[in-house]
Amino acid sequence: MILAVTGLAREARLIARPQLAIAVGGGDSRALRTRIESAVDAGARRIISMGVCGALDPSLAVGDCIVATEVVTEDESFVTHHAWTRELLARIPAAQPGAVAGTDTIVADGAAKTRLHHVTRAATVDMESHVAARVARERGLPFAAVRVVSDSADRALPPAALIAMSPTGGIDFYALLHSLCVNPGQIPALLRTAWEAEKAFRVLFSCRHVLDPALDPVLAPADLGELSLHVG
Repeated sequence: MILAVTGLAREARLIARPQLAIAVGGGDSRALRTRIESAVDAGARRIISMGVCGALDPSLAVGDCIVATEVVTEDESFVTHHAWTRELLARIPAAQPGAVAGTDTIVADGAAKTRLHHVTRAATVDMESHVAARVARERGLPFAAVRVVSDSADRALPPAALIAMSPTGGIDFYALLHSLCVNPGQIPALLRTAWEAEKAFRVLFSCRHVLDPALDPVLAPADLGELSLHVG
């Protein structure tokens, strides 16, 4: 069984597949670790981080898809499973290989993204991949990551976007409305952020087939020995 790790409940709904376990972070790395460990204890044998992300590389545009070759933090590095990563790149023709940075907090503006890019040399950043990669390494499980850019490297997220996620990965509408009432001038930026996120979500939805190798008769699933996914 594959475990897919996302940050948002909407991402989980977009990629939902038969016989797929999902752990949603909701911006809480400690809670996410617990959810991942519970899924592994329940039988998950491959872990993939899958969802939207922020770009660190200035050449990346909204909607670009990155298949991670490694996940990095400021003091750790986790190499992804080679065969599985190669399979994902073959099954998502527009995807690019690259390093993914993991942080426990949102990287909200261009200056912060530039600093993180300088330190890690990663192409993108998200809040879940490093948590998933760490558990996978500790448990000896194959790990991979597919992430779609939802905000470019020079884009600053509006304040409402930084507080709108609930602990379950949904939208905290009270916090969102309160932020807009306090600072209505951010509405154009929030609408732009929402539009760009929708573009990323559409690309993510188009990638969901990689979680069900049986749908593609041309490409066989990665050879992971006893850990290979069985669909049926």
